[in-house]
Amino acid sequence: MSEPFSRFLHPFEVARHPSLEPEVKRALLASWASDRAAVRNKPALRKPPGARRAVPVDDVLAALRSLDGGEGQAP
Repeated sequence: MSEPFSRFLHPFEVARHPSLEPEVKRALLASWASDRAAVRNKPALRKPPGARRAVPVDDVLAALRSLDGGEGQAP
């Protein structure tokens, strides 16, 4: 995947994707949560290169928690 984020509109799409390995999901979501993906002047939003739109970092972190069976509901 050269621009993996362009395939997903929301972090929960990554977390629930049936054919991605858990390690790949974690890597994608961790990159999405990274400060490098922060939207300028809006630190609560993340938009990695290739992503179609910005999403709240809280949604990214909730998607990561859902991989561990923790709380995380899709908005």
